[in-house]
Amino acid sequence: MTVQLCLAAGALCLYLILYYNVFKGARYCSSVKLRGKTAIVTGSNTGIGKSTALDLAKRGARVIIACRNKDKAEAAAFDIRTESGNNQVVFMQLDLGSLESVRSFVKTFLETEPRLDILINNAGVVGRGHTEDDFDLAFGVNHLGPFLLTNLLLERLQKCGPSRVVTVASIGHRLGKAHFPLMTSKKDLVSGQSMWRNLQAYCDSTLCNVLFTRELANRLEGTSVSCFCLHPGYINTELSQSLSLWQQLLLMPFTKLFLQDPEGGAQTTLHCALQEGIEPFSGRYFSNCALQQVGAKGRDDALAKKLWEVSERYVMRAGRLLWPG
Repeated sequence: MTVQLCLAAGALCLYLILYYNVFKGARYCSSVKLRGKTAIVTGSNTGIGKSTALDLAKRGARVIIACRNKDKAEAAAFDIRTESGNNQVVFMQLDLGSLESVRSFVKTFLETEPRLDILINNAGVVGRGHTEDDFDLAFGVNHLGPFLLTNLLLERLQKCGPSRVVTVASIGHRLGKAHFPLMTSKKDLVSGQSMWRNLQAYCDSTLCNVLFTRELANRLEGTSVSCFCLHPGYINTELSQSLSLWQQLLLMPFTKLFLQDPEGGAQTTLHCALQEGIEPFSGRYFSNCALQQVGAKGRDDALAKKLWEVSERYVMRAGRLLWPG
């Protein structure tokens, strides 16, 4: 019995050490108010995005819930309005897996909203499949959609500056690879359909997030727009809902024991969106509400520029980023 108690105590101590030193994240504490400001949060009908939108609404911002599923997004907007007491929370339909949907969203937004102060590229997926435009699902939704969205909104962001673009990436970018030959052929970033290959595709897409933010900062130098990317921490969200049932069951014990809730996952996003004085770090990567170093590939300016050029070719329509006419 004594040996069993010692083993149990040791396991508990190991768990607490891991949880509080690796998995439990910092909290963002700020009283900044956002009355008169407008923010877009993609993928904000659930998880980290919903928690982020709720916090911004509580600070008085007008918050655009930009999501694909109308019913879920309108329900989320209702919840946020009720909890925050802020009626300036509205849904606008956006499917980042469709470049046409991105253009339609931006057209509607620019016609109906006079300003934009914060753009949060939060939506993300992991799993197999392709987008409406026949790109790998993770690459299309996690990178190409936000790439086009951000570019089409830059003029409004600059007009309303100082403003910010915040892109939720992942520590998984360190394992990512830039598969340009596969990108240019509109095929899967990784072949096959196993869980590990799907996770590799996700890591590849988050490397794209980091490189996109780096090149965007280079192009915005000297303007009133700053941009940041981040690792939200180890969070229990619906990101993996496209995994198979057995894969989700396999991960369940780990997620229950170690992962934070979505509110915890929103903290670094809020830090990047609201913290004063971080503008000189535009283009950089944050985690745990602090500036962090990215992996070597994420610091490659030549790679970032090449990704931008490849992405620009993909989203061009009639030789332009914008819709025709």
